[in-house]
Amino acid sequence: MTDAPKNKAESLNPYQQLVSDGPVETNDQRAVRRPKPLVPPRWVWIVLAGTVALIVLVRVQNVSGDHAYVNILTLLLSFLGSCAFSLWFLFFSGYSWKVRVASLLGVFAGIALFFIAFRIKHVSGEMVPTFRSRWAPPADSLLESPREVSANERIDLTTTSEKDFPQFLGPHRNGTVLNVRLARDWDSNPPRQLWRQPIGAGWSGFAVVNGFALTMEQRGEEELVTCYEIATGKLLWGHREVNRHSTVLGGVGPRSTPTIHEGKVYTLGPSGSLLCLDGATGDVVWQDNLLSRYHVPPGEDWKAVAWGRSNSPLIVDDLVVVPAGGPKDDPHVSLAAFDRLTGELAWEAGDRQVSYASPTLAMLGDRQMIVSVNEDNVSGHDPETGQELWQVEWEGHSNSTASTSQASLLSDGRLLLSKAYGTGAALWQLAAEPDGTITTTEVWSNSSLLKTKFTNLVIDAGVAYGLSDGILECVEMESGKRKWKKGRYGHGQILLAGDVLLIQAESGEVVMVEPTPDKFHEITKFTAIDGKTWNNLCLYGDLLLVRNAEEAACYRLPMAD
Repeated sequence: MTDAPKNKAESLNPYQQLVSDGPVETNDQRAVRRPKPLVPPRWVWIVLAGTVALIVLVRVQNVSGDHAYVNILTLLLSFLGSCAFSLWFLFFSGYSWKVRVASLLGVFAGIALFFIAFRIKHVSGEMVPTFRSRWAPPADSLLESPREVSANERIDLTTTSEKDFPQFLGPHRNGTVLNVRLARDWDSNPPRQLWRQPIGAGWSGFAVVNGFALTMEQRGEEELVTCYEIATGKLLWGHREVNRHSTVLGGVGPRSTPTIHEGKVYTLGPSGSLLCLDGATGDVVWQDNLLSRYHVPPGEDWKAVAWGRSNSPLIVDDLVVVPAGGPKDDPHVSLAAFDRLTGELAWEAGDRQVSYASPTLAMLGDRQMIVSVNEDNVSGHDPETGQELWQVEWEGHSNSTASTSQASLLSDGRLLLSKAYGTGAALWQLAAEPDGTITTTEVWSNSSLLKTKFTNLVIDAGVAYGLSDGILECVEMESGKRKWKKGRYGHGQILLAGDVLLIQAESGEVVMVEPTPDKFHEITKFTAIDGKTWNNLCLYGDLLLVRNAEEAACYRLPMAD
């Protein structure tokens, strides 16, 4: 018997030995592997550096033209960078599986515990959330329901004066109050607070007639129309309906502003409740519901009008006019007019879904018409019949890129439109032809101008002023040329009061600005209320009413000599 081969190499034939030439890995060598890194490799650092560079570019260049989109892009890029690091840590790092699993579970547990303990209170106009304890009750649920009007309280909404601010955006529904002259020095002679108190949730503004201020608010499960004494802040009456409209982005409560006319109060709730109330008592004169009338299935209006009905009723002669809408798909009715005394339907007009703007009354030469900003167009209508006289396309979707800003139609036929979400501003020229038709011609459009998200423009001496993506901007109407853009006030509101601009900043400050195209000049300011403020200002003579979703206040402003 021959000796057995001493090793594996001796058992191979010459060809096998040739192929197997080279170092042979032993069992001990196989056991020694290159350790996985505890520090991220180069590709992870490259991804993280690229993510940071993109975030800086997005924020510095404001590539989307909308600060809300910038914040969303920043969040997404930060998430992608975190994913790159997490991918390496979980699958390619040298840490033990116990450490990796424990770290993953710890991160998820921390996030889960945070959202168990906190919920989003509200979101700013730039999509920045504010959180509150999940167990803390909403501030509006802590307020009492209004009491009944006593017999000895005389509430008179039939007596009027030139001081009145009877509807959304003032006497002419254009954000302008001309019959005042305010003092410009608030340092030596500051606004005097008459009262400041909690109020129910919502983005409704105040309307004032004869010293009585009307608004809409949410208190717990009750949607209210409320009447206050402007001099004292005393709550005089409140009409209650059981309804609570709430969205994460839009917040809680009513969005529109009451309209006061000849002693009656007209309101539209976020869920389509149309009311005519007796101004003396808050009792119902007549009521309707747009969602029921136009066959919108219960609970489905949010699919088409995602943030609730925000349109303020318009009085035209013997009619009250409101945007009507309809279900997510056809059919739609742009406007509906009701007899203001009986609530009987007078006419319907248009075939577009509603936006968040309110109908306005305007003149084209000597011809009166109703101007309506709809979901994806702007139209003009005959007040008596509702007949559509003209229309221009104005891109928008009421569940995403919503139209909120009012249209500005001047008597010379210039129509100025503005909105955010990458649309900007456009000027159209309307002209009445000999046969009675009205033609429309676009003069200019610019997606970088007057990006008004929740606010409106005011026009003075051929110049438009507006909060463009939160920054005050001045634009020459005729040419579409920007004169200046300064003053970061957030998504607040604007009012032309005599010869000054009053800006209600999103933070609650009230700022006075010089309305001049020459240069930006902030005259003075003071903190009126605290917290996110999207509600419009109301100026009744020298009394300034401000409110947001949690508090309201009244200030007596110093007047010019």
